[in-house]
Amino acid sequence: NIRMHMIKKFAIIVITTFALTSISSASSDGELLLKKNEPSEIKDCSEKFNRASFALNNALDGILFKPVASAYRVLPSPVRSGVSNSLDNLSNLITIPNNILQGEMKKAGVNTGRLLINSTIGLLGFFDPASSLGLESENEDFGQTLSVWGVPSGPYIVLPFLGPSNPRDFTGLL
Repeated sequence: NIRMHMIKKFAIIVITTFALTSISSASSDGELLLKKNEPSEIKDCSEKFNRASFALNNALDGILFKPVASAYRVLPSPVRSGVSNSLDNLSNLITIPNNILQGEMKKAGVNTGRLLINSTIGLLGFFDPASSLGLESENEDFGQTLSVWGVPSGPYIVLPFLGPSNPRDFTGLL
């Protein structure tokens, strides 16, 4: 029953992605043909939303994100590196399934090895011994997987709290 529920959610996400990306303009790759010295008007179907989101993000940057980043910079370098390493290690939980969905089995194996080594020897990812062993990370997400599957990016959007994106990458983020 849980498996069927997950399959239904996945189907909804894929269908939503296709619906949102089909709304985009004819030039989904971002290629605009402009006459020399006569630039045409660029129409942004989400301009009001994008401007409002940008303003919100800009306000949050000054009120919340910059103070948090400034406080974080006060931490000793080894602590910052350890936190960064741990978050990179956790990102393998997203990367590995996407490597498999993209048919990149070798990359999935490398990232699985990184996850296992850094989670054990690297003390829950605080340290990165896997890189010393030659296992280099390549992060992947579901937006990239959708791209490999041929889903177009769709129009440019600015998301509250998250910043610039497009429907395909936003769906991948979900």
